Amino acid sequence: SMQNELPEKVAPQLGPDATGLGWVYQYVLQSDERDLQELRSMQDWFLRYELSAIPGVSEVASIGGFVKQYQVNVDPNKLAYYNIPLSKVKIAIKNSNNDVGGRLLEMSEMEFMVRGLGYIKSKDDLRKIPIGSSPETGTPIYLENVANINIGPELRRGLAEWNGEGETVGGIIVMRYGENALEVIERVKDKLEELKKSLPDDVQIITSYDRSSLINRAIDNLKEKLTEESIVVAFIIIAFLLHVRSSFVAIFTLPTAVLISFLIMKMQGINANIMSLGGIAIAIGAMVDASIVMVENAHTHLVREQEKPPGKQRPHWATILESAKEVGPSIFYSLLVITVSFLPVFTLEQQEGRLFKPLAYTKTYAMAGAAILAVTIVPILLGYFVRGKMRREEDNPITKFLIKLYHPVVDFVIKRRWWVIVVSALIVLGTFIPFSKLGSEFMPPLYEG
Repeated sequence: SMQNELPEKVAPQLGPDATGLGWVYQYVLQSDERDLQELRSMQDWFLRYELSAIPGVSEVASIGGFVKQYQVNVDPNKLAYYNIPLSKVKIAIKNSNNDVGGRLLEMSEMEFMVRGLGYIKSKDDLRKIPIGSSPETGTPIYLENVANINIGPELRRGLAEWNGEGETVGGIIVMRYGENALEVIERVKDKLEELKKSLPDDVQIITSYDRSSLINRAIDNLKEKLTEESIVVAFIIIAFLLHVRSSFVAIFTLPTAVLISFLIMKMQGINANIMSLGGIAIAIGAMVDASIVMVENAHTHLVREQEKPPGKQRPHWATILESAKEVGPSIFYSLLVITVSFLPVFTLEQQEGRLFKPLAYTKTYAMAGAAILAVTIVPILLGYFVRGKMRREEDNPITKFLIKLYHPVVDFVIKRRWWVIVVSALIVLGTFIPFSKLGSEFMPPLYEG
């Protein structure tokens, strides 16, 4: 009915408050003195309500144990004897299990809140619920006159077990859609620490699943890979160019490009998750290529200048500028091509789009940041760090060995180019057989700790 009152082209849509990936935290209750029914009551009537009030929490689901249930077994013969319909019994029980609010009562310049406490707390409360009266004598007819009342568990559809030690009671925290998982989990942990003080001394709250550990491991893994990549790049540059300061140019590019992608992620509202961090991890290798090529080209130009007579050598910055102009545009466009190659991923929709778009965004931002750095900051860094006496490539024993190894290989494939093409095509065609027999699944198994 509200659709007719909304502006044109406005189509409201209903969606879930949480997704299947909102399961971010889980805990169990343990006690040596209390049974599963008592623990489940604490979870349902205390912890669940307190945790549901935390900002960012969509739901607190209870699992395991026995749900306490007052079971009223009505005798139909007695109902017929007293001429009382079953619906009247249900209404009487419902109306007798409720708290009601009253008004304020002022006494001696003080206000007192008046409310009626009517929740059922025992079997006796149920037994004394009036459901009618005798038409002859007016004697009240109570629930105990027509039914047997017992306490028992609700019908169970599953159970919760803790490390093979037996059944337990637990709670599952489901995060709202779009919330920050780390912040929500931290709020839940702080709240649980407060609630522990209100629980009996023999009841313990033990964490059974915490997604923040997985998120932190993913972030630490990215930091580790950045460090490893920086060390490897520095080692390669030093080994091939025999110049320590040149490695600083490439080392600077890696974290700077990653920081650029993080800034754009923050502005766009993309959280750091496995897929978004995976996009940065994929781009790490390509991000540093531009710096390595520009460093090597600057070395080549500086070696040429050093071989000239002192009077004919150009200024240092002029040589750096020429080397940057020579390869800078090509490097910039090559990085842009790699960036644009991920554009089809942005057209994915539904599950595939939600899964891969964060990866495509972060990889694109990282590559774009590296492309911008290659034509802006990197030439300046070359001028400051790539200085001093430069050695020729021929003076490096590693380079000599690789050149001797590479030249025969190139000569061999060029002279037999058609054979190389045919063999390569056969290898590609041969991969279709194992590819057709590969299995498929939506997501691979993931160990979350």
